[in-house]
Amino acid sequence: MTKGRFTGKTAIVTGAGQGIGFEIARRLAAEGAAVLLNDIDTELAVQAAEKIKQVGKCIAYAGDSGDLGFIEGVVERAVADTGSLDIVVANAGITLFGDFLDYSPEAFRKVMEVNLVGTFFLAQAAARQLIARQRGGSMLFMSSVTGHQAHKNLAAYGMSKAALEMLAKHLVLELAPHRINVNTVAPGATLTERTASDETYAATWANITPMGRPASPDDIAAAALFLLSEEARHVTGQTLVVDGGWSTVSPSPYETG
Repeated sequence: MTKGRFTGKTAIVTGAGQGIGFEIARRLAAEGAAVLLNDIDTELAVQAAEKIKQVGKCIAYAGDSGDLGFIEGVVERAVADTGSLDIVVANAGITLFGDFLDYSPEAFRKVMEVNLVGTFFLAQAAARQLIARQRGGSMLFMSSVTGHQAHKNLAAYGMSKAALEMLAKHLVLELAPHRINVNTVAPGATLTERTASDETYAATWANITPMGRPASPDDIAAAALFLLSEEARHVTGQTLVVDGGWSTVSPSPYETG
């Protein structure tokens, strides 16, 4: 790991109490960034920030990243506490499984509120601050392979993730003139605290992933940090799929023996 790539920079990472978001936040802090870590769960946010403080600077800021008022507050807090803003990782998201024919309007609205509304308006609020500071910056959205390949009972979720990839493309037109790059990471099956609760998850995805295992949060974080770093300053509007080759062949997890 390259030390100091993000020294002197401030990063916001939403949905970072555990899993992929936590690992991105931890690695940013370890490489010099001051990190504002958000999670909707206050206790989880505080505990995660305390862990990260062992390797770098981290501030817990709990709240609903799908709430418009809260989104404005996240950006204001980052600047107030550190005097800067350079990096935004819109990682917060929600997955609500359901058959298309029975999917409720309430579930649909919740998925879109967190995954799309939260990301869109966090990017908007952060962009205004980055443009005002005239130092450029980097934004990263968290998509999914379900935005590329159909997956059972995830029509609304996959739709929201595909939309995030198109948002990144559109923001190239708006933000590239201000030296702000916007990219997306699309993880495949990833072994996190949530997925580990399914005893069959690791074995199922190891069996159908060409690389022979599901991803780890570290795999996704490594890709994320590249796109946020100076090494990727000329990369924008792109999606990096990190799935061990699964979406190339796309075997179904529901048809394995």
